[in-house]
Amino acid sequence: MEVDLVEQSLEKQMSIIKRGAVEIIPEEELVKKVKKAIKDNKPLKVKLGLDPSAPDIHLGHTVVLQKMKQFQDLGHDIYIIIGDFTGRIGDPSGKSSARKQLTQEEVLINSETYKTQIFKVLDPDKTKLVFNSEWLATFSFEDVIRLAAKTTVARILERDDFQTRYKNNQPIGVHEFFYPLMQGYDSVALEADVELGGNDQKFNLLMGRQIQKEYDLPGQIAITMPILEGLDGVQKMSKSLGNYVGVDEAPNEIFGKLMSIKDEFICRYFELATQISMDEIEQMREAMDNGANPRNYKIALAKEIITTYHSKEAADEAEKNFIQVFSKNQIPEDIPEYRFTEDKEEIYWIPKLLHILKLVSSTSEGKRMFEQGAVRINSAKAENSQLKVEDQMVIQVGKRKFVKIVF
Repeated sequence: MEVDLVEQSLEKQMSIIKRGAVEIIPEEELVKKVKKAIKDNKPLKVKLGLDPSAPDIHLGHTVVLQKMKQFQDLGHDIYIIIGDFTGRIGDPSGKSSARKQLTQEEVLINSETYKTQIFKVLDPDKTKLVFNSEWLATFSFEDVIRLAAKTTVARILERDDFQTRYKNNQPIGVHEFFYPLMQGYDSVALEADVELGGNDQKFNLLMGRQIQKEYDLPGQIAITMPILEGLDGVQKMSKSLGNYVGVDEAPNEIFGKLMSIKDEFICRYFELATQISMDEIEQMREAMDNGANPRNYKIALAKEIITTYHSKEAADEAEKNFIQVFSKNQIPEDIPEYRFTEDKEEIYWIPKLLHILKLVSSTSEGKRMFEQGAVRINSAKAENSQLKVEDQMVIQVGKRKFVKIVF
């Protein structure tokens, strides 16, 4: 069912749009754009660029997707730009060196994975998904020079990562300067009214606004969203730091991870990673301030996330499993099996066995987990680092990783 912009108030739209945002640049222009959209019953064009440099996304990546969904639910037109052309150049994105340039094959594989995951948040029937090679691949060298003439080296060097590398005498490839220019041209090609991005993308978003004006278009509004803290509550959510919740992870894994977040981050996760109303979130905050058990709200958060990315049935099953395993200290019924083809008569060093079973990424991690007392064999804590493998043995590492050995 189409949303009629005329039936919505400016106050309602702005309240939802501002939810969780770090900056709206400039906010007064956005107010005018929204007011005109309501008056003319003509939706805004809202853009989000995705550079397919990694095939999987985690909750931190979904913060901007949730904001896009809010725009979509308000009746605006949503454009997802898959940077298949810019992805072959690589956005420095705050790194101390140039990002690896992707091959066309890698870009296409990653793009397909992205599409599958983003449509767990956005309505695929109301989302316009385009590839920026559609216009950038047609550029002649003269077109590239004309685009480069729209800004200055001094302006490009305002980017924090470029500044740092320049001051530290670290190399900056000339091709890297073209990334924000081409992303800016995406906004020209679409005639975007609004562009969203993480707070670390502010420079690129404002470059799009500048480039649009150079092409005699109204400048887009830049809306930046915060970087979601990871499970440790300190650093940003990142796969490399291991503090992430992947949207394609198994429901039990997602549930267990979200139950481990610090209490003070419950409402923040609800605000940035779900569509639960701010009124409900404030009621949760007030209830916890008055002594309500945060555990109940972590369960609600985990179920909301799992329902979004899997199903309600998967969320209910994950809750049941969590209570069974953690509250009653039982082994879950449905756990992965490893068909053991190695010599079962051999005595195995547990850290090595954990690596064979893929419960840890290395024997050194396995040794660390054993020394921390985090390894259990058939529910009993492993005391001896040497183990003879037996039929129907269940190995547990930490609170959430189980494997049943079968022959």
